[in-house]
Amino acid sequence: MLREITKADFELFWPTFLAVIQAQETYAFDPEMTFEQAFTLWCESPTKAFAFVENEIVLGTYYIKPNAMGPSSHICNCGYMVSSEARGKGIARLMCEHSQKTALGLGFDAMQFNGVVSTNEVAVKLWEKLGFDIIGTIPKAYKHARRGLVDSYVMYKWLRT
Repeated sequence: MLREITKADFELFWPTFLAVIQAQETYAFDPEMTFEQAFTLWCESPTKAFAFVENEIVLGTYYIKPNAMGPSSHICNCGYMVSSEARGKGIARLMCEHSQKTALGLGFDAMQFNGVVSTNEVAVKLWEKLGFDIIGTIPKAYKHARRGLVDSYVMYKWLRT
């Protein structure tokens, strides 16, 4: 079940969040970020944030916010995380589909992901299946912990039909 995230939800998800940012394979977040910094960044600063909860276990979370301000505020940006034990179960797909409906409800016309790490092949394939296009490649944009400098993609989808 997807619901708006609470601080208690984020506390339950914190070990996963910390593991993801410390792995330095998918998110350009400071691996030394504190819980409070992460909570502000992921849950309070965005327009909305959601938790995917099953049997009172937080298996995933996402946020939605404007990608830019003013004349570009009609395009939103989202970030998604899924716990390692829940990967491959369709939770990222459900969250992305939910985020697109949420975006439309909030008045956004399009969604853009600014830095999808090229080596995150599962995410890239999923976003493409859900209608996102790679509209740009940023060479050597991400310092991957195991692979060194790798490219990042800008991915985009117009949401209005």
